[in-house]
Amino acid sequence: MFTGIVKEVGEVESLARTAEGARLRVRAALSAELDGGDSVCVSGACLTAATAADGAFEADVMNQTLALTTLGELREGGRLNLEPAVRAGEPLGGHLVQGHVDGTGKVVAAEHDGFARRLRLAVAPELGRYIAEQGSVALDGVSLTVAALAEGGFEVALIPETLVRTTLGDLTGGDRANVEVDVIARYAERLMQGFAGGERTRHG
Repeated sequence: MFTGIVKEVGEVESLARTAEGARLRVRAALSAELDGGDSVCVSGACLTAATAADGAFEADVMNQTLALTTLGELREGGRLNLEPAVRAGEPLGGHLVQGHVDGTGKVVAAEHDGFARRLRLAVAPELGRYIAEQGSVALDGVSLTVAALAEGGFEVALIPETLVRTTLGDLTGGDRANVEVDVIARYAERLMQGFAGGERTRHG
């Protein structure tokens, strides 16, 4: 489990792909905190550190993750948002983030809004229905508040601190970002489906 508060921006050293998947190597100071088997959120996707030594860690990325997230587009020198798994007793500064990417959003607009930067992203309808104005969303692993709903997507406003400490300031029109909706929204829908089914059973 993660909080969506980025600990460090790491650098891609390599992404070695084969027909069976890929081995990702990331240069990051937080590798000193990781042991083999530890979970780490990499730009929104929960990966398991296979090795951690010499200022870098490696993780295996399966084909499904490469296909459904932006990790398959990584290139040497690319930047990644990193967060180690939250430990018991640590403050929950953002919101509950699982590292289970629900899909990707495409940046359709990026503009200044005072000292902030406002991004508008387009997402598939089956993803957009879980996103609510003033609700929580994780974008490339960063916990954000939905600033507004837009036709076919949503908007977020990024404060200077977020722009400096994450990769979100790098996003421009046409870029894709990993999106994880609030887990509470998913469970709420599931519970309501069960309730509706029960109502049909009683009144059918």
